[in-house]
Amino acid sequence: MADRDYYDILGVPRGADDAAIRKAYRAKARVMHPDVNPDDPKAEDRFKEVTEAYQILSDPKMRARYDRFGHAGVGRGARGVPGGMGGAGWPGGGAGGGNVPDLEEILGEGLGDIFETLFGGAAGHGNTRRAPQPRTQTARRPTRHEQPVQVSLLESIRGAKRTVRGGGRSLEVTIPAGVGEGSRVRVRGAAPGGADLYLVVKLEADARFRVSGSDLRVDARVDVLDAVLGGEVSVDTPEGPVSLSVPAGTANGRVFRLAGRGLPDAKKAGARGDILARVQVQLPETLDPEERALFERLRALRSTAPTTPTP
Repeated sequence: MADRDYYDILGVPRGADDAAIRKAYRAKARVMHPDVNPDDPKAEDRFKEVTEAYQILSDPKMRARYDRFGHAGVGRGARGVPGGMGGAGWPGGGAGGGNVPDLEEILGEGLGDIFETLFGGAAGHGNTRRAPQPRTQTARRPTRHEQPVQVSLLESIRGAKRTVRGGGRSLEVTIPAGVGEGSRVRVRGAAPGGADLYLVVKLEADARFRVSGSDLRVDARVDVLDAVLGGEVSVDTPEGPVSLSVPAGTANGRVFRLAGRGLPDAKKAGARGDILARVQVQLPETLDPEERALFERLRALRSTAPTTPTP
């Protein structure tokens, strides 16, 4: 991957303190971790890039060298992050080599232990510098125990609680806010033999919406008079209806965007998609005599109105 600026990768200013850098990394890891994006072949590369940026910027000496000399100051070789990490900066070389740390460990407080394991203290986390141990071609991750869990659109935004059976007991599990289709939530020790159980998120279908990535498409029913004269209409969102101002002369099929009202965006920490509301102009099914007379008068007025010549 190209030598992108580490500050840009984490989305922090160059003067950010340690707490801001750690917070930014945790937020990025939450949405970029391969476990959260199992169907995205590029997820692991993006996650490695973010982790490399954190590794450098969280170490005072390496950060100072990077600020002064850029990537050359931190010993870039063949992707040569300090300490001889091969491939994409992980033990064992190229893409797919080495272990990716579990998301739950990253979101905990053991980031130093994770980097000591992954990089052997190579970037100055601690004073020990040791080369990463080679991995054999036969090493594999342990089998994962998975179980689907249904989550509503609103729960994917706000989070939820679920109860699972594990080890002969009931366990209450927190489904964090921001999960999407295919996200995995780890429950320690809940699988047979004390192994970890992964709850695989399945978004429940909602007849009101059509899911398009992090955007939600919805039909907005607009009375013919509001479409002609303008007015306020109600539009469904997962968090409840909101009011939409419809300008005069709104055509059937026009789409209005309600920014930030959709589902969590897996590619942008803390961001949400949009609601795309498509206008469906509603014609009256029946007219009383007075209403019909008014429509007849409108038709007569429009049929006798002078037409504007075409330039």
